[in-house]
Amino acid sequence: MVHKYAPKSVVRRLPVYLRILDNLILNDVEIISSKELSEETGFSAEQIRKDLAFFGAFGTRGSGYNTIFLREKILKIIGLDEQTNITVIGAGHLGIALIRYNVQKNPYVNVVAAFDIDASLVGQRILDVEINDISKLKETVKKYDVKVAIMTVPAEHAQSVVEKVIESGINVIFNFAPVKLRVPENIHVHNVDLSIELQSLIYYATANR
Repeated sequence: MVHKYAPKSVVRRLPVYLRILDNLILNDVEIISSKELSEETGFSAEQIRKDLAFFGAFGTRGSGYNTIFLREKILKIIGLDEQTNITVIGAGHLGIALIRYNVQKNPYVNVVAAFDIDASLVGQRILDVEINDISKLKETVKKYDVKVAIMTVPAEHAQSVVEKVIESGINVIFNFAPVKLRVPENIHVHNVDLSIELQSLIYYATANR
């Protein structure tokens, strides 16, 4: 697991390093320098060295980092050395897309179940992931030791759903609902508002108009 005092900015950069290392290993690259990592990530070489040094000494001065060794260390730091059980709540178009992506493309997580309040969806399967009624969330979390919930529910239902998620025992939530959730301090929520992201990008499309 990540050291509890690791700055959020450092933790957010670790998966970027991991993705680069995954690609380097696939291409049989054994050693990479911080300068080369800088070119791949867009972060400065100094920033990369500081980020990694926060957790230990992983490189060799004058040589660089062994890609396999560094990848294994980052996996352990993040907590991805073992698959993390997750669930998706909200089986609409976005929820289904996230289920498919994480089942097919993300080897670090295991989607154990999906949930929805729509009775017509309950019992259906997305790949091998069954859609359950939200009333079964707590027993599923306990049975499979689910650590993370991805919420793709409408804004008007988000607060009531997050309360059920917290009650189930999950304290890490990836929220796609376009609303700020009211949660206790010990609950970790990462919000993604796709509309705001798109609207901010449109600025660059129209800036020279």
